[in-house]
Amino acid sequence: MGFHDELRALLESRRAIVRENIPRSRMIREAIENRECVPARCGALATWTPVESSGRSPKDTMIVRRPESESNIDWTSPNNIPMTPGTFDMLLEDALATLRDKSDRIYVTDRSLGADDSYTLPVRTVTDWAASALFTDNMFRPVPEGGFRSSCFSDRPFTLIALPYHKLDPVRYEGRFRVDPRLGHTSTMAVAMDMDRFLGVVYGSAYGGSVKKLMFTVMNYILPAESILPLHCSANEGPQGDMALLLGLSGTGKTTLSADPSRALLGDDEHGWTDHGVSNFENGCYAKLIDLNPLKEPEIHNACFHEAPVEEHGAIIENAMMYPWGEFDLFDDRFTPNSRGSYPLTYLSNIKPSSRGGHPRTILFLTADANGVLPPISRLTTEQAMLWFLMGYTSKLAGTETGIVDPKSTFSRFFGEPFMPRNPDVYATMLGDRLRKHGTKVYLVNTGWSGGPYGTGSRIDLPITRQMVHAALDGSLESVEYDPDPIFKVSVPRSCPGIDDPSILTPVNTWQDRQLYDQRAAKLASEFAAHFEKAYADKGIPEEIAAACPGR
Repeated sequence: MGFHDELRALLESRRAIVRENIPRSRMIREAIENRECVPARCGALATWTPVESSGRSPKDTMIVRRPESESNIDWTSPNNIPMTPGTFDMLLEDALATLRDKSDRIYVTDRSLGADDSYTLPVRTVTDWAASALFTDNMFRPVPEGGFRSSCFSDRPFTLIALPYHKLDPVRYEGRFRVDPRLGHTSTMAVAMDMDRFLGVVYGSAYGGSVKKLMFTVMNYILPAESILPLHCSANEGPQGDMALLLGLSGTGKTTLSADPSRALLGDDEHGWTDHGVSNFENGCYAKLIDLNPLKEPEIHNACFHEAPVEEHGAIIENAMMYPWGEFDLFDDRFTPNSRGSYPLTYLSNIKPSSRGGHPRTILFLTADANGVLPPISRLTTEQAMLWFLMGYTSKLAGTETGIVDPKSTFSRFFGEPFMPRNPDVYATMLGDRLRKHGTKVYLVNTGWSGGPYGTGSRIDLPITRQMVHAALDGSLESVEYDPDPIFKVSVPRSCPGIDDPSILTPVNTWQDRQLYDQRAAKLASEFAAHFEKAYADKGIPEEIAAACPGR
């Protein structure tokens, strides 16, 4: 008997405790009754996870490695940790045993991923946690009205088992999983995907992002085989139907810049680019809440904390500080700086309900360069865009010692390395093909520092960045003159509509000491070259793309 037959038999045998596709209001009610969540004063649900579940656990996230498909995955990437088919079968056995012997309630939700009916993926989630079922109701899309007949995945539904508060037996998995230094023995957590059998297991992780990102990784693997480019990006549409994509790592301003009141939001995180255009995978948002300011981010704040009856609200506030009277302190990070809010897209005021649009006219790569050497905005050729897509650069601030902070360069391929399992040339080639076919313009936007590195210079003012972004999106930046940057090889505009002082567009002009600028820029360029050599030297990247790498 195969796994799906065993699962069906188990659900039938435990029919009395199975809640299959129950109304949203009942999920909310049972999450409270089960003491999984606490209602906040505004009506949202507050929940707190164990410490080890306050974020993703990349070292416990694994992909089944099979001879028939192993060549599709870049196993040299540190995020693609292989699991044997036998170990995955053990996980499935333990999951069924837990549902059979240790679960008082079982929740089943049938949802989908992908707003474009041509690739909508059916997703069945089975869990013993009402809040996990509600999370899938927030984040995954409803089953299309016409079913899945039009989808290339109509006969390949995905099944996800989520057991967030059960732990694996470390002795049983000794030698199969890593030794967790926090525990002093084999890890008791697993987030595992079998791409060939369309199965996933989240065992022992109560972080909502484990469910979300497992399914995003699955989509990023299965879509290229259907000639669809998956992207870790936000997407919005202007009044004339002009589509824009914004790609960037945490802290680069992706959420802030995509929440433009003059443009309708398709989604803030996960999209597919097909022959028809761009479409959102999801039904909701999973927003970071630490330091969320209602004046600067009113849309996200209202989505999470608007007042509504508890059974009508359903936003899940994860790991945020809440006082006994039910109000939140979003500036308190003592438990974790990774507090999150899960809510449906419909809680935002300016969205495109279909979550679909045409081909992007403009793509923005966002980086927060704490070195202060990248231009605040620059134009990329197709080959340069493929190179910067491969690099996924931003910089983070290292720890402070005697008042000095040295930025740390961070490279995350495709602006989402942990979730892009295929060989890198696949995603880069697909992007290049689409840019050429549709004439999409690509700009690199530095939302980081100017006038010097962090500690000396200052962060580029958000209104200035917004003005440059608007110029890129409305096409007015296409008609100005450009100069090549001799170090980073991008094209720097001599002027930008709406920017009164064009000298700030060339970063060296904002430094007091040109020699220090040259040294800092050369250092960053050498880091680019070193990373490219380490990550892509043997990946078959064409020379015209490699030549666009700074430092080479």
